[in-house]
Amino acid sequence: MSRGGRAGKEVSKIPYVNVPNDLSKVKTKLAFNLTKRQLVCFGIAAAVGIPTYLLARSTIGNTGAMFLMMAVALPAFLLAMYEKDGLPLEKVVGNIIRARFLRPGIRPYQTQNIYAPFTQRGAAGKEDAIENSKKPKARPRKGH
Repeated sequence: MSRGGRAGKEVSKIPYVNVPNDLSKVKTKLAFNLTKRQLVCFGIAAAVGIPTYLLARSTIGNTGAMFLMMAVALPAFLLAMYEKDGLPLEKVVGNIIRARFLRPGIRPYQTQNIYAPFTQRGAAGKEDAIENSKKPKARPRKGH
């Protein structure tokens, strides 16, 4: 029997540290626990937002100037903080634009028959025969 009265239960005092499985996703932090990208984007947001607030405060009041400053600085904050599946905001938006607007919506499955020159009828004859055989045949419903 052990000294502490606990039979078979050893308590370890080793500190536990989480180590990510993929070390390539670990980002180097520079200052204030922020990455270089975040520091640059926050600096740009401050460089654009603060003068906007100071210049607009006298004409539209404090509340309006504050909302204008937030609207002007928001894109820089989104560029700094938003990340989906390891991709930054500009790449995510680029992928969405490419998928929705630049690529065709319907991409039919088409094959290239590399053996067509060696057949007598060619690929078109076989494809037409297959297409004609796939036409749905109308048949009455059961129970009517």
